[in-house]
Amino acid sequence: MQLKPIDRQVVAVVGASSGIGREAALKFAHRGAKVVVSARSQSGLESLVEEIRQAGGEATAIVADVSDFDRVKDIARQTVATYGRLDTWVHAAAISVFATFERTTPEEFKRVVDVTFMGQVYGAMAALPYLRQEGRGALIHVSSMEGRRALPLQSAYASAKHGIEGFLESLRVELQHEKIPISVTSIKPAVINTPFYNKGLTKLGVKPTGIPPYYQPSLVADAIVHAAEHPTRDFIVGDIGRLLDVLQRLSPGLLDVFLSSVGLPLQKTDEPKSEDAPNNLYHPVPDYDRTLGDFSHLTIPSITDSIARHPLLKWGTAAGAVLGATALAMLAVELLSRGDRS
Repeated sequence: MQLKPIDRQVVAVVGASSGIGREAALKFAHRGAKVVVSARSQSGLESLVEEIRQAGGEATAIVADVSDFDRVKDIARQTVATYGRLDTWVHAAAISVFATFERTTPEEFKRVVDVTFMGQVYGAMAALPYLRQEGRGALIHVSSMEGRRALPLQSAYASAKHGIEGFLESLRVELQHEKIPISVTSIKPAVINTPFYNKGLTKLGVKPTGIPPYYQPSLVADAIVHAAEHPTRDFIVGDIGRLLDVLQRLSPGLLDVFLSSVGLPLQKTDEPKSEDAPNNLYHPVPDYDRTLGDFSHLTIPSITDSIARHPLLKWGTAAGAVLGATALAMLAVELLSRGDRS
């Protein structure tokens, strides 16, 4: 399967007003793609389009809530109406509730699933007819390592991400059976430094945080742009994500024990935050229309991402693998100690 070079593509990025989606849109535009960006936040989209145009790129904004299938279909339809085709669909929209399962209401759980899971389903349904029409293309869905290993305090979000993984596996095989050259990619980030933790509804009494270490959203955007040009099944972003994947396969029970002891406290900051504080469960929070979150001091580089983007390098020497694992362990220990001191 061969995909078009980025500078010849029309790309729709859904969930683009902040975080991973915003960074991906900027990278696509920088590489010469025509970009359609969508989200609920009009102010976030307007500032993004302005940033792209000032840098010499071409972009169009469409305000939409992905829980509404008609609005998602409008994104695809307007993309083709504006630029004549659709080559790549990137779906990054997601919301979360930070609370124990027992404190999450049925309405809240359903809302997270409607946006974070059903929104992705709607995106694929809307984009597929146009990708078929073009004769090739890419569906790139931003899932999460929580689609492989769920964390406490995020039961609704983890359920949605697990749903994405099953949905994409089924869809991918159906397209392969029909010999349709449409690449289906699941991007699985580890903990990423975006405004995700600022915007989510929290019932923890404090501002939530991911379990460190963090990675910068540029790493995820690099993986997305790579998958738009090079057919990729799965792409885990972040060394810790790959380590977590291995541990989950080897001993999920061991991870249960680890997370039961540290998984809850490590998701809580010392910053008080009421559950009545503004959140993005039903409405956008324009104050966070930006790429980065508040945890840059807890970010580390990822050694293995560049290797994953160059498959031939995966067969490097055993010595290199050992050195990489050692460096990863040292970085993780250092990061955790920094977190304890903060």
